[in-house]
Amino acid sequence: MKPSDVKNLPAARALLYGIGLDDEEIDRPIVAVVNSFNEIVPGHIHLNELAEAAKNGVREAGGVPLEFPVIGVCDGIAMGHDGMKYSLPSRELIADTVEDMIRAHGIFEGIVFLAACDKNVPGLLMAAARLDLPSIFVTAGPMLPGEHKGACVDIHHAFAADGQFARGAITEEEYNSIIRSCCPGPGSCAGLYTANSMACVTEALGMSLPGCATAHAVHERKRRLATESGRRIMELIKEGVTARMIMNETAFENAFAVDMAIGGSTNTVLHIPAIAREAGFAFDLERINDISRRTPNIVKIAPSSDYMMIDFDRAGGIPAVISELKRKGAVVDTLTVHGDTWPEAAIVDEEVIHPVERPYSPTGGIAILKGSLAPGGAVIKESGVSKDVADPFTGVARVFDSEEDATEFIKKGDLEKGTVIVIRYEGPAGGPGMREMLYPTSAISGLGLDADIALVTDGRFSGATRGISIGHVMPEAYLGGPIALAADGDEIRISLRERRLDLLVDEDVLEERRRTWAPLEKDVPSGLLSSYRAAFKRG
Repeated sequence: MKPSDVKNLPAARALLYGIGLDDEEIDRPIVAVVNSFNEIVPGHIHLNELAEAAKNGVREAGGVPLEFPVIGVCDGIAMGHDGMKYSLPSRELIADTVEDMIRAHGIFEGIVFLAACDKNVPGLLMAAARLDLPSIFVTAGPMLPGEHKGACVDIHHAFAADGQFARGAITEEEYNSIIRSCCPGPGSCAGLYTANSMACVTEALGMSLPGCATAHAVHERKRRLATESGRRIMELIKEGVTARMIMNETAFENAFAVDMAIGGSTNTVLHIPAIAREAGFAFDLERINDISRRTPNIVKIAPSSDYMMIDFDRAGGIPAVISELKRKGAVVDTLTVHGDTWPEAAIVDEEVIHPVERPYSPTGGIAILKGSLAPGGAVIKESGVSKDVADPFTGVARVFDSEEDATEFIKKGDLEKGTVIVIRYEGPAGGPGMREMLYPTSAISGLGLDADIALVTDGRFSGATRGISIGHVMPEAYLGGPIALAADGDEIRISLRERRLDLLVDEDVLEERRRTWAPLEKDVPSGLLSSYRAAFKRG
């Protein structure tokens, strides 16, 4: 049934009168404004202002905006305890609840999404693809960096300070000073972590206006973009342009290319394929690796360098990156919320955004590794690995069955160079929930051992992770993957050049271990996590 027909049903019309709409308003196009505002997370606390700006734009263009809320988990607050197990499942909850609200009511002709943090952005993109209505995104915008002793700091420095303080490298006063300085106000954490990576992906997909990803939360430009997005959704409705018309196969190729060029968070390898599936496309790991091989890495933002998102924005942001990639043929024009061509944009600062002729690396910032330890694949942020790291890197395994045990060990400072920390039973089923391992990787970073210690896990990483950090190892330990058979003292070989991750243990030894292996069953409360584990066990 069309929205106009639903609005003329007697109960529906009576209830719309009940919220204060008059006949003229009811008969106009009604636009859903999906707002992830909450008072818990800096990335979300300003979204009411952006929602009002977007609604003003809708009204100016002749529509009627009706707002409803959606959840958004802060991975930073959830980090380091069982709360992180609930973060990734929230992505599906977000997609499902938005679908439920839109389809249950049936009155909406378009959607403006106010999106912010790590799982919120991909969850809303999944909903947009699933619903296939005219849709546009306003992403929250980065937070400004903090300042400590004249240097820029952000959330990554808070995690690193934790490891430094545990080792006695800094005083409690210094630790507290760093912690207080890292998050000076609203917005997504100031580096190219998962939230800002996904905002960049959203713009590269063509689902937000040019410049939206890097326009900062506190900047008036963000409010102007929100207002313009409200106006633009009305044009998309009139033009009949729906989300899947924009999120086509070419758009996903473009998004992955931009992601590789900027060296985004490894979590994009989880999220972009999930969004693509909702739009009817499959992107396996080999296809992602192919895009990485032909796309130069031309941007390095924190944690891969000292540059912050504010530097990236001033240098030209995503429009400049896309213009560079178009020159190389790595990105092509396709339909977007703002038209069928990408606007030309020049690089303003070539130290922040390198020209394609002078890349940091001729290949992308994210790599997929396979081998005897990860026959189904694993992911590493190659742009975050120091050039001083040997290739291949061969080290001795120190194996842990939880993030907490590994973090405690690292903080004691008993690390030897050449160690490969293995953290298993943290995958989607084994955790369950696939927690991010930022505390252990930040502890390693805080000790200055990024180039000397590797970490391999069937869990995942925060976008703030750098160093020889390999996640998403598949199959995961709980489902019987080879990582379940690794033992202290085993040799592990990592080669970025060869895209390999291998456990250097004889097959007969592994078979003997498998005969006595049983999955570690971690206690799981009934409800969301038990359902999430069951879904992965079913495959």
